[in-house]
Amino acid sequence: MRRLPVYLLLDTSGSMTGEPIEAVKNGVQVMISSLRQNPQAIETAFISIITFDSTAKQVVPLTDLASFQMVDIKATGTTSLGEALKLVATCIDSEVTKTTAEQKGDWKPLVFIMTDGIPTDDWQSGLVEFKQRKTAYTVACAAGSAADSNLLKQITENVVSLDTADSQSIAKFFTWVSASIGVTSTKVEDAGKEVTGLGELPPPPSELNIVT
Repeated sequence: MRRLPVYLLLDTSGSMTGEPIEAVKNGVQVMISSLRQNPQAIETAFISIITFDSTAKQVVPLTDLASFQMVDIKATGTTSLGEALKLVATCIDSEVTKTTAEQKGDWKPLVFIMTDGIPTDDWQSGLVEFKQRKTAYTVACAAGSAADSNLLKQITENVVSLDTADSQSIAKFFTWVSASIGVTSTKVEDAGKEVTGLGELPPPPSELNIVT
């Protein structure tokens, strides 16, 4: 079976304390519940969570939806986005099955990044590592006014922004991520084709602005 790997890179720095981090935890739970209702997603989607604060950690390895268990995450420290990009590159190397002459590997991974601030580490060296890996698409979300959408544009052309990192906006982001994974899993299952960008995804809700 060809899996559809999905990596969520979530900012857990100190500025996410309180409402934002709780909203992220709830958002992930709602996303998983919603995807479990989707017959195509339950067959193909595998989810991993990487958090980044003063360091980056893979808190949930690539896991099928039925077995997925969210871990408790806390907001603390700085914003090591570069380390998170390096880590997801390493995880893609070790977890995603490559296509060879003998077998079809997994589908290209989807990567969703959410941050409410500016990276505090050497994010460009992490970006160099990340860019060497092939993804179907990467979406970065600038949550709130302290995040720099122009910087995120250097990571991926698919950037969305939330005016505020409050629970309602963050919930809407995860609902849209869930719908996007659902559409992608249906497309790979039914048509055997990969989704390549925002144009093929469901339109984002009004809280989510597409950064052009």
